[in-house]
Amino acid sequence: MVVINNKNKEMKLVSVKVKNGDINKALKAFKRGCMESGHLQEHRERQEYLKPSVIKRKMMQHAIYVAKQQHKEENQSFGA
Repeated sequence: MVVINNKNKEMKLVSVKVKNGDINKALKAFKRGCMESGHLQEHRERQEYLKPSVIKRKMMQHAIYVAKQQHKEENQSFGA
């Protein structure tokens, strides 16, 4: 079964069969399947609504942070 979310990405429903009564392996496989399918990320995103302007601002702040870190690394490598 396939579910289509609002971002036009396909998300497959996760199902796991328990073999030989080994619930730990089944649980591990289920968790891995949830992570790979994107269900957990989708749930985290939907817990709180963020306005598009807030998302844009956070992305810009992160880009500035990354640029500063790269600039810092470049300066340290030249000074060494």
